[in-house]
Amino acid sequence: MYQQHHRATQSGAIAHPKHATHHPPPDDIHKPSAPAIHHPPPPGNPAPSVAQMQPVTTAQPVNTAITAETPHRPATVTLSPATMATIHRHMAQHPHCDETTTAAIIRKVIPAISDMELLAVLRRISDDSTGLGVLEPLLALPGVTDIVVTAPDRVYIDRGNGLEHTQVTFHDDGQVRQLATRLMLSCGRRLDDAQPYADGRLNRPDGTAIRIHGLLSPPSEQHTQISVRILRQANKNLDHLVGTGTMPAHIAELCRAVVKARRAMLIVGGTGTGKTTLLSALLQEVAPTERMILIEDTPELCPHHPHVVTLVTRANNAEGAGAITMATLLQQALRMRPDRIIVGEIRGAEVVDLLAALNTGHAGGAGTVHANSLQEVPARMEALAALGGLDRQALHSQLAAAIDVVFCLVRTSKGRKLAAIGQVHPGPPVTITPLWDWQTGPAAGFSTFCRSLTQQAAPCDGETHTTTLRSKQCGD
Repeated sequence: MYQQHHRATQSGAIAHPKHATHHPPPDDIHKPSAPAIHHPPPPGNPAPSVAQMQPVTTAQPVNTAITAETPHRPATVTLSPATMATIHRHMAQHPHCDETTTAAIIRKVIPAISDMELLAVLRRISDDSTGLGVLEPLLALPGVTDIVVTAPDRVYIDRGNGLEHTQVTFHDDGQVRQLATRLMLSCGRRLDDAQPYADGRLNRPDGTAIRIHGLLSPPSEQHTQISVRILRQANKNLDHLVGTGTMPAHIAELCRAVVKARRAMLIVGGTGTGKTTLLSALLQEVAPTERMILIEDTPELCPHHPHVVTLVTRANNAEGAGAITMATLLQQALRMRPDRIIVGEIRGAEVVDLLAALNTGHAGGAGTVHANSLQEVPARMEALAALGGLDRQALHSQLAAAIDVVFCLVRTSKGRKLAAIGQVHPGPPVTITPLWDWQTGPAAGFSTFCRSLTQQAAPCDGETHTTTLRSKQCGD
């Protein structure tokens, strides 16, 4: 293939860019029998620059498990930057360059290209223009939550069991930087030497949202960094979480009783532990007569419920105006006749507004916070409240009155797990008393807590949760 390609380029198969308009791509390039285009350059012109490009080769997969999961995509093709630059230069001469014209240009630049390789190059050009570039195939892999680029040849994904090295590579750091800059531009953000880091989010046609962070070098010591979080809508129920091993069946019954008793809940855990997934599953247990107002940075919560209103924050525009904060949306939610107020993720000073809202008679509210254990929750809430000007004593007073139950999630080698359930003890100071642990089982006070729930839980399928909880959790 290299010899054919070498002969084609040496014989002047590509017209010099200056004269390319004299030989537009043929209209019938989409026909299988269309011949390769061979237009010698006009006399006196220098040899075309594409003669120096690298031959097209099919990349060998580094991770066959990952490669095998995307059979619907064309083969991966490695092209040099010079080759891609030549293709883009020819495309720029056609203001309305459709796929047929692009295919003709590719065959003109690389006469010996096969049909499968042509499809792969077309896919790459499309991805480079509208998608995540060479990272686009990774979005199709099942269960992927994160994609990170740490170097041109080090691209990783996370499917819930830690980072996996993929076969995806970039030619150099310049290509990584180009992708990061384009993605930030698509998010309405600036990423350049004057502003070397930025983050934003994109909504894809399939309904998936992605959160993107880019960091140039410097401040990164060596390479441009790209971090992508795939924010798929959380619509799983508690039965699904039982089936995946996140929690045992009797704890799912306890979760249902907590919701029906209108206990205010806080879901905590590290990054990627499934906090949003659990929160959405809990919200599906809310009575259909209740109205829920959901407040999120990115719409992820998607409970199957007839009365759900989602409010989404908004960052400043390019002029530095137009932001809608979570604190503002919390204030608006109070005017919308809510039965429950839910905050997708508490990250800052809005914790003050949430605690105030939960202390105004809106029982059964919920939110998520980054904390690695039950014991870390009070300190984490103190730090967030300080951002809103709430001192430690006031925070503990409001926290004791606003939150009842804390669920803690972890990631293990076998997947995400509900690791612990705790009850808020008013103190002062506020502490989280463990009720149940996934490794040691029920703790002191667990049976008493179960009984307190059954006194409030509503009937379900003709039976009350009292019978279920007493038989499965309390040992009565």
